[in-house]
Amino acid sequence: MLSERVGRLEIAPLYLSEPVSDIPQPDFVNTVALVTSALPAHELLVVAREVELRLGRLRRERNAAREIDVDLLFAGDERIASAELELPHPRLRERRFVLAPLADLAPGLALPPDGATPRELLARLPERPWVRRLDEAVGPS
Repeated sequence: MLSERVGRLEIAPLYLSEPVSDIPQPDFVNTVALVTSALPAHELLVVAREVELRLGRLRRERNAAREIDVDLLFAGDERIASAELELPHPRLRERRFVLAPLADLAPGLALPPDGATPRELLARLPERPWVRRLDEAVGPS
């Protein structure tokens, strides 16, 4: 069972975001999850890929539209630079679609390498590509 392998899981609200790609594709739905786990980062990556497969992920060309994409962004202060995994994620601090949901979930979380928070990093980014909380993008029913 997944919960036995991963541990505690907290999931942020869903966000609608403009694609960051030269390949034309529809808007994305994004979120982040904070996982508390005793698994090493490479084993968490294996779990992430299993989740992608279970949800129907097909591997296509880089940056193409995809059914699901699960990235490992950081694992505490751990630093990894291997062919299959780089931690912290090299574009974590540049991606509004990652930082916005992370700011909802853990606004004061100190991110590696300098301890900047998701809110601080969001304030430094340009407005494009845009992101909107899905519950706010759709509006009241």
